[in-house]
Amino acid sequence: MGSTGGRRERLRVETTTEIQQVALRLMASGGPDAITLRAIAREMGMTANAIYGYFATRDDLVTTLINEVYTALADAVDAAWAKAPAARPATRIQTWARAFRDWALANPEGFRLIYGDPVPGYHAPEGGAAPEAAHRVCTGIAALADAAWPHAQRLYAHSDFQWSDFDGGLLGKVRPAFPTLPPAGVALALRIWGHLHGLVSLEIYGHLRTQTISPDKLFQEELAQLVRSLGIESEA
Repeated sequence: MGSTGGRRERLRVETTTEIQQVALRLMASGGPDAITLRAIAREMGMTANAIYGYFATRDDLVTTLINEVYTALADAVDAAWAKAPAARPATRIQTWARAFRDWALANPEGFRLIYGDPVPGYHAPEGGAAPEAAHRVCTGIAALADAAWPHAQRLYAHSDFQWSDFDGGLLGKVRPAFPTLPPAGVALALRIWGHLHGLVSLEIYGHLRTQTISPDKLFQEELAQLVRSLGIESEA
């Protein structure tokens, strides 16, 4: 009985994983509209009713997908950050950024699901589809600014940012993790995010394809310029 139950559970896990993989493939070829339980059932040679045994609604499937891919991204950037030496802020920032881009290039559909294309008609659960992963990535970005701040703060001596300039939800994540980071440091975190996310988004959506044959070189130069703009001396 135990062996049968274990085998049944393994098959369920495998089928659930395949459903998610098919959903991402459908999104890659047909956009967010293509994620439907009926379409997935067709691709897998299953009946629509059988799919409902794994996901009661399409929203349940999309929530699971977002949580899975967002968690994978959070794991990737957290691991990169942990490996880089704390005494070398430029290295830590660049390592985190490269891990973010590498993950996005390896998982373009996942990137689009998290940061790009909304799934029409999808309603996320209260608190979001992946609150824990979103919190980890958010604090990871703030960590970049926190690592740079001892070097960069002199450049922002005349900043007029106040706590009231930021969303309370953002501050609820950032301030407990980095209590010494001032409002100008939070603004810096958002600017760093804009640099990294903007260039990676252009690459993922194919906008750089006709502009440069060296997107990697462009990204590396952006990182080098970013570190210099933060007032961090070269660690080479």
